[in-house]
Formats: sequence, C-alpha cells, structure tokens
Amino acid sequence: MKIKVLITGGTIDKSYNMHNGELHFVDSHIPAMLAEGRCKADYELDTLMLKDSLDMNEQDRLQILGSCQQSEHKKIIITHGTDTMVQTAQFLDSRIEDKTIVMTGAMTPYVFDKSDSLFNLGTAFTAAQCLAAGVYVCMNGRVFKASNVVKNRQEGIFETLM
Repeated sequence: MKIKVLITGGTIDKSYNMHNGELHFVDSHIPAMLAEGRCKADYELDTLMLKDSLDMNEQDRLQILGSCQQSEHKKIIITHGTDTMVQTAQFLDSRIEDKTIVMTGAMTPYVFDKSDSLFNLGTAFTAAQCLAAGVYVCMNGRVFKASNVVKNRQEGIFETLM
C-alpha cells in the first residue's frame, strides 16, 4: 500500500543561513532523508508548503485537510512544525475518519548534527503502516492519538494529556 507524504515545512525542513545565522526554508529535505534512511516503503511525496508552523493559519489547515480528503491513499504522513502540530492534528481528527494520518516533525533541523528528524520520519513510516484509521502524532519513538497529546515545551517532548 502506497503512503502519501504531505510536506508542510517545520523545523525538520529548515536550513541554516550562514550570512545572518537564521533558520529558513530553501527546499524540502524529505527526499534526501528517505534516501539516507534507505526507505523501501512505497511512497509518493507532495510538497504543500514550506512554512513555520507558528505562521500556519486556518487556510493552511484547510489546504492540508483538502489534500488528505482528496488523496486516494489511505495512509498519509504529514511533516509539520512541532509548535502547532497538535492543533493541526486535532483539526484533522475531527474531520477525517477513514484514513490513517501520522504527523511528525523534528525539534532539531535535519541539517544539524544529532537531529531527531531521521528517527521521527522512519518511525512515522512504520506507524502509518501499522495503525488503524485515525490521526496520530509520532515523535521521539512514541505514538499519540491526536485527542490525547500535548507538546511539553520545557522538556522539548510530546506527552499524553492524561
């Protein structure tokens, strides 16, 4: 079964600007990450946007929702910034019932040493193939239902609400 990967941006896809020291978007790193991880799953990539999740708005979430609903694929991975990942997951969870959607991202950009990005993306591929229909957040080796997850900003991790 082919997995649709929707790329929306976030830290996972940021690059370092050596001239001003800021993080910014140039192009998605997801194809390089999948090659480096030797991913053999059947997948299709679609870049919707390259945006910091703090800059995402209702229109962006509607675009993500539309792409999920219009996709013929039943298994979807969405790369997303961690700051509003939970908000987008919950937005999708209340509107999609018949697909397995796994959201993932990174606390540290792929282009930095010791990034969590490859591990998170690989885990999301496994989760998408194994989980029942629903919306999930997959970060740091853990899988959370969209309705029961929160980002702990102090610790830099995701946790269950209860």
